[in-house]
Amino acid sequence: MAKTLAMILAGGEGRRLDPLTRERAKPAVPFGGRYRIIDFVLSNFANSGLLRMKVLVQYKSESLNTHIQRAWRLAALLDQYVELVPAQMRVGPKWFEGSADAIYQNLNIITDEEPEFTYVFGADHVYRMDVREMLDYHRDNRADLTVAAIPIPVEEAHEFGIIEVDGEGRMVGFVEKPKQDPKTMPGDPTRCLASMGNYLFTTDVLVQEIVRDAGDPQSAHDFGKSIVAGMYARKRVFVYDFAKNVVPGQSERERGYWRDVGSLDAYYQANMDLVDVDPIFSLYNDQWPIFTIQYNYPPAKFVFANEREGRVGRATDSLVSEGCIISGGTVHGSILSPKVRVNSYASVEGSILFENVTIGRHCRIRKAIIDKHVEIPPGTSIGYDLEADRRRFHVTETGIVVIPKGMRVDAG
Repeated sequence: MAKTLAMILAGGEGRRLDPLTRERAKPAVPFGGRYRIIDFVLSNFANSGLLRMKVLVQYKSESLNTHIQRAWRLAALLDQYVELVPAQMRVGPKWFEGSADAIYQNLNIITDEEPEFTYVFGADHVYRMDVREMLDYHRDNRADLTVAAIPIPVEEAHEFGIIEVDGEGRMVGFVEKPKQDPKTMPGDPTRCLASMGNYLFTTDVLVQEIVRDAGDPQSAHDFGKSIVAGMYARKRVFVYDFAKNVVPGQSERERGYWRDVGSLDAYYQANMDLVDVDPIFSLYNDQWPIFTIQYNYPPAKFVFANEREGRVGRATDSLVSEGCIISGGTVHGSILSPKVRVNSYASVEGSILFENVTIGRHCRIRKAIIDKHVEIPPGTSIGYDLEADRRRFHVTETGIVVIPKGMRVDAG
């Protein structure tokens, strides 16, 4: 196998996920009960057997650093690693000024490792992908750059880099976040071909392009706007169809599943995808597991079965993590992270509860995201009167109530 290196861009500020990102970087936001968003891209490389990964961090990185250091320890003896790379300010006292600049400021890592091929992937999407298939495609086409792409509805084109390809799969056009009249897919005016923000370079070409971009004072130093948009006309740039990627143990229904969880509404919906009876994205594929840290918490516990008084510990259509206690309350269509407690006569529906959340007696919680270390006082209703909720909490356009980490919630 060719020598490869994965550069994982994990420095995103994640402003659209506020308040979940007030104290952590976007890739460190919990997802699916017991994972972090970054676990998905790292698991894809680990399951693919490509075990040399550098994680570039920047904003509010302490939580992410701790997670990587504790959860992702590989065998150094076998030259396997997931290593953190803080913003080193090697070219002056400045933060990364874009995704391409993040690579430029860390070119020493690439030149030291001397990989034949370099992956540059984002850290804030939820999907499964065998990245070896992208490498095979890249080599077969003798590409300088391969961009992973996925069809999206034309209405969402303004949020992505939109690609045009010829019959051979070579890129012939690219516009970053077009504001109007995006190019649609041949024969399908309802969809566009969008860049996933995942790139595979022949390393020599990557170094040339990054150095060229760094010397351009007019550049935005962004991979989409600055590298891809200028490169396809003079280099061999090919587009890899993610919908054709085959992952062991994956159902046909899940193939092509990819979610950008950059907004609160998108984040909520991607979590809710997990709790269906037959989920479109399953966490239970033991041939391609999602890896994360393992804590020595006790099993989840459900207590009280007094039907007459309505005091029943029950969870339906939900993910309940280790260490949780459902003590006479009911949970439906929800995701509970470790060490959540739901007390008697409380009801939790369509909600995401992070670690160490306590729901008091007689509470009613609906369509909410509650961050770590929050205690909801007995008798509190959340999600039933959005006008009242807006006076105390953040409420999205679709009516999701978001309570930030450690917030002291008054009874009401």
